[in-house]
Amino acid sequence: KKGAKKKATECMLRKEWYDIKAPAYFTKTTCGKTLVNRTQGTKIASDFLKGRIFEVSLADLNEDDDQAFKKIRLVCDEVQGRNLLCDFNGMSFTTDKLRSLVKKWHSLIEANVDVKTTDGVTLRVFVIAFTQRHPRQNRKTTY
Repeated sequence: KKGAKKKATECMLRKEWYDIKAPAYFTKTTCGKTLVNRTQGTKIASDFLKGRIFEVSLADLNEDDDQAFKKIRLVCDEVQGRNLLCDFNGMSFTTDKLRSLVKKWHSLIEANVDVKTTDGVTLRVFVIAFTQRHPRQNRKTTY
């Protein structure tokens, strides 16, 4: 029939779990799991996994709670069996940490620059700075 409904199937039955492996320079290399549809016909599961970006707390990777405000982005480069081998993609602060750094009556200075390393990798570095009161300052503002 033309208007016949498709047979309802459980969507989780066609999914597979993969382990996310962080680079070796972190203390803990297994940092999570992710789902992907099974390989079916020309749709290969590893193609959907490559390039995925995962955001993990540095406290979880290094097992150090003092670094909980740093978020590490890992990008999937390679699939080996049921393991995703990831590489460093970036780092950022949590929003609550950034808000706690900003104070009243102080200026916020932000800058960014693209740096090219000797091996040809381009890094974009973001810098954040704040003005500071002088010990004998009488003025309320520090601009």
